[in-house]
Amino acid sequence: MFMIHTSLHMARSREFLKYYGSFAALSTLGLGVGAFRGKNPRLLVPILPLGLVFMYQLDAAYGTLLSRTIADAETILNTDSLKLGLPGGPPTFKSIEEARLARTNSLPASENQP
Repeated sequence: MFMIHTSLHMARSREFLKYYGSFAALSTLGLGVGAFRGKNPRLLVPILPLGLVFMYQLDAAYGTLLSRTIADAETILNTDSLKLGLPGGPPTFKSIEEARLARTNSLPASENQP
């Protein structure tokens, strides 16, 4: 199941990269032409974030981002597992029943009837 999920994630990243790459290329071309024709270099500023997002998507689709993420998740599970627990510990049957009874007792009589 994990391999299916991973392959779907990679396929989605590759498909998104096609669309985003086209958008980034056309935007870069349009901004570059506009900056040179209008003699306004401020139009070149949006190219930097467009390029950074494109590089991230490229790494997600064809690079090692997924394997680095999996390795980091395994490290967190092995070394920092105490930070992953629920606050107050996992719920027990007793705590759930106490909360249910407290809620039932706090409701008006008309809402207690089944």
